[in-house]
Amino acid sequence: MKDKAFQIALARIGPTGLDVPVELGSQWFGRWQEEEPGLEFTEAKVSGKVNLTRHGHDILVRGRLSGRLGLSCGRCLEAFAAPVEADFDLLLVPGPPPAGAEEEELTRGELDLDYYTGEMLDLEGILKEQIILMVPLKPLCSAVCRGLCPGCGANLNREACACKDKRADSPAPI
Repeated sequence: MKDKAFQIALARIGPTGLDVPVELGSQWFGRWQEEEPGLEFTEAKVSGKVNLTRHGHDILVRGRLSGRLGLSCGRCLEAFAAPVEADFDLLLVPGPPPAGAEEEELTRGELDLDYYTGEMLDLEGILKEQIILMVPLKPLCSAVCRGLCPGCGANLNREACACKDKRADSPAPI
Protein backbone atom coordinates (compact mmCIF):
# COMPACT_ATOMS: atom_id res chain seq x y z
CA MET A 1 0.00 0.00 0.00
CA LYS A 2 1.29 3.44 -0.91
CA ASP A 3 2.32 5.88 1.78
CA LYS A 4 0.41 9.17 1.74
CA ALA A 5 3.53 11.29 2.44
CA PHE A 6 3.95 12.21 -1.21
CA GLN A 7 0.26 12.53 -2.13
CA ILE A 8 -0.03 16.27 -2.79
CA ALA A 9 -3.36 18.06 -3.20
CA LEU A 10 -3.08 20.44 -6.16
CA ALA A 11 -4.88 23.09 -4.07
CA ARG A 12 -1.80 23.23 -1.78
CA ILE A 13 0.32 24.63 -4.62
CA GLY A 14 0.13 28.36 -4.05
CA PRO A 15 1.10 31.24 -6.35
CA THR A 16 4.74 31.02 -5.21
CA GLY A 17 4.84 27.23 -5.51
CA LEU A 18 5.24 24.47 -2.94
CA ASP A 19 8.49 23.01 -1.61
CA VAL A 20 8.35 19.35 -0.64
CA PRO A 21 11.27 17.95 1.39
CA VAL A 22 12.35 14.44 0.42
CA GLU A 23 13.85 11.92 2.86
CA LEU A 24 13.83 8.36 1.55
CA GLY A 25 15.32 5.58 3.65
CA SER A 26 15.12 1.84 4.05
CA GLN A 27 11.31 1.66 4.45
CA TRP A 28 10.76 3.22 0.99
CA PHE A 29 13.39 1.18 -0.80
CA GLY A 30 12.34 -2.01 0.96
CA ARG A 31 8.75 -1.56 -0.19
CA TRP A 32 9.85 -0.73 -3.73
CA GLN A 33 11.95 -3.95 -3.76
CA GLU A 34 8.90 -5.95 -2.68
CA GLU A 35 6.78 -4.35 -5.42
CA GLU A 36 9.48 -4.77 -8.09
CA PRO A 37 12.06 -7.45 -7.17
CA GLY A 38 14.06 -6.64 -10.32
CA LEU A 39 15.19 -3.24 -9.01
CA GLU A 40 18.97 -3.20 -8.98
CA PHE A 41 19.55 -1.14 -5.87
CA THR A 42 19.37 -2.17 -2.24
CA GLU A 43 20.07 -0.31 0.98
CA ALA A 44 19.69 3.31 0.00
CA LYS A 45 19.29 6.74 1.47
CA VAL A 46 18.27 9.64 -0.74
CA SER A 47 17.27 13.14 0.27
CA GLY A 48 16.54 16.39 -1.45
CA LYS A 49 13.78 18.79 -2.33
CA VAL A 50 11.05 19.03 -4.94
CA ASN A 51 9.41 22.31 -5.92
CA LEU A 52 5.96 22.34 -7.52
CA THR A 53 4.87 25.43 -9.46
CA ARG A 54 1.59 25.94 -11.29
CA HIS A 55 1.48 27.44 -14.76
CA GLY A 56 -2.22 27.54 -15.60
CA HIS A 57 -3.29 23.89 -15.52
CA ASP A 58 0.28 22.64 -16.01
CA ILE A 59 2.56 21.83 -13.08
CA LEU A 60 6.33 22.21 -13.24
CA VAL A 61 8.12 19.71 -11.01
CA ARG A 62 11.74 20.68 -10.24
CA GLY A 63 13.85 18.58 -7.96
CA ARG A 64 17.29 17.84 -6.65
CA LEU A 65 18.10 14.44 -5.14
CA SER A 66 21.33 13.12 -3.67
CA GLY A 67 22.41 10.22 -1.53
CA ARG A 68 23.72 6.67 -1.79
CA LEU A 69 22.38 3.55 -3.47
CA GLY A 70 23.54 0.03 -2.63
CA LEU A 71 24.58 -1.57 -5.92
CA SER A 72 26.52 -4.60 -7.14
CA CYS A 73 29.67 -3.99 -9.17
CA GLY A 74 29.31 -4.99 -12.83
CA ARG A 75 32.84 -6.46 -12.86
CA CYS A 76 33.48 -8.13 -9.48
CA LEU A 77 29.87 -8.49 -8.24
CA GLU A 78 30.77 -7.02 -4.82
CA ALA A 79 28.19 -4.82 -3.11
CA PHE A 80 29.12 -1.15 -2.69
CA ALA A 81 27.48 2.18 -1.85
CA ALA A 82 27.36 4.41 -4.93
CA PRO A 83 26.99 8.16 -4.46
CA VAL A 84 24.19 9.57 -6.62
CA GLU A 85 23.06 13.09 -7.39
CA ALA A 86 20.62 14.47 -9.94
CA ASP A 87 18.57 17.52 -10.82
CA PHE A 88 15.37 17.03 -12.77
CA ASP A 89 12.58 19.03 -14.39
CA LEU A 90 9.27 17.51 -15.39
CA LEU A 91 6.21 19.24 -16.82
CA LEU A 92 2.90 17.65 -15.85
CA VAL A 93 -0.09 18.42 -18.04
CA PRO A 94 -3.71 17.41 -17.36
CA GLY A 95 -5.27 14.38 -18.98
CA PRO A 96 -4.17 10.94 -20.11
CA PRO A 97 -1.47 10.61 -22.77
CA PRO A 98 -2.77 10.36 -26.32
CA ALA A 99 -3.36 6.73 -27.26
CA GLY A 100 -1.37 5.61 -30.28
CA ALA A 101 -1.62 2.28 -32.03
CA GLU A 102 1.91 2.50 -33.37
CA GLU A 103 5.26 3.01 -31.71
CA GLU A 104 6.39 6.61 -31.85
CA GLU A 105 9.78 8.16 -31.29
CA LEU A 106 9.62 10.79 -28.57
CA THR A 107 10.97 14.24 -29.26
CA ARG A 108 13.40 15.87 -26.82
CA GLY A 109 10.59 18.02 -25.41
CA GLU A 110 8.37 14.99 -24.79
CA LEU A 111 11.01 13.29 -22.61
CA ASP A 112 10.38 15.83 -19.83
CA LEU A 113 6.58 15.66 -20.12
CA ASP A 114 4.12 13.55 -18.16
CA TYR A 115 0.41 13.60 -17.34
CA TYR A 116 -1.75 13.88 -14.25
CA THR A 117 -5.45 13.42 -13.60
CA GLY A 118 -7.65 14.53 -10.72
CA GLU A 119 -6.84 16.89 -7.88
CA MET A 120 -4.07 14.84 -6.24
CA LEU A 121 -0.50 14.45 -7.44
CA ASP A 122 1.50 11.27 -6.67
CA LEU A 123 5.09 12.42 -6.17
CA GLU A 124 6.24 8.95 -5.06
CA GLY A 125 6.01 7.58 -8.60
CA ILE A 126 7.99 10.54 -9.93
CA LEU A 127 10.67 10.15 -7.24
CA LYS A 128 10.98 6.42 -7.86
CA GLU A 129 11.41 7.01 -11.60
CA GLN A 130 14.09 9.67 -11.03
CA ILE A 131 16.02 7.38 -8.65
CA ILE A 132 15.89 4.52 -11.16
CA LEU A 133 17.29 6.92 -13.77
CA MET A 134 20.24 7.67 -11.43
CA VAL A 135 21.39 4.01 -11.44
CA PRO A 136 24.40 3.70 -13.78
CA LEU A 137 24.09 1.25 -16.68
CA LYS A 138 27.20 -0.59 -15.50
CA PRO A 139 27.88 0.19 -11.85
CA LEU A 140 31.55 -0.11 -10.88
CA CYS A 141 32.87 -0.22 -7.32
CA SER A 142 36.01 1.50 -8.63
CA ALA A 143 37.25 2.75 -12.00
CA VAL A 144 40.19 0.35 -11.62
CA CYS A 145 38.15 -2.70 -10.59
CA ARG A 146 39.84 -5.79 -12.04
CA GLY A 147 36.71 -7.96 -11.91
CA LEU A 148 36.49 -11.74 -11.77
CA CYS A 149 38.78 -14.22 -13.51
CA PRO A 150 36.80 -15.84 -16.35
CA GLY A 151 38.58 -19.15 -15.69
CA CYS A 152 38.43 -19.71 -11.94
CA GLY A 153 36.13 -16.90 -10.79
CA ALA A 154 38.63 -15.37 -8.36
CA ASN A 155 38.01 -11.74 -7.42
CA LEU A 156 41.15 -10.20 -8.93
CA ASN A 157 40.87 -7.20 -6.59
CA ARG A 158 41.51 -9.45 -3.56
CA GLU A 159 43.50 -12.46 -4.72
CA ALA A 160 45.83 -13.70 -7.41
CA CYS A 161 44.38 -15.92 -10.09
CA ALA A 162 45.63 -19.50 -10.14
CA CYS A 163 44.89 -19.98 -13.84
CA LYS A 164 46.13 -16.65 -15.18
CA ASP A 165 49.06 -18.11 -17.18
CA LYS A 166 47.02 -20.98 -18.60
CA ARG A 167 44.69 -18.75 -20.64
CA ALA A 168 45.29 -18.67 -24.38
CA ASP A 169 45.41 -15.43 -26.34
CA SER A 170 42.84 -16.73 -28.80
CA PRO A 171 39.81 -18.96 -28.54
CA ALA A 172 40.36 -22.70 -28.51
CA PRO A 173 39.73 -24.51 -31.81
CA ILE A 174 36.39 -26.20 -32.14
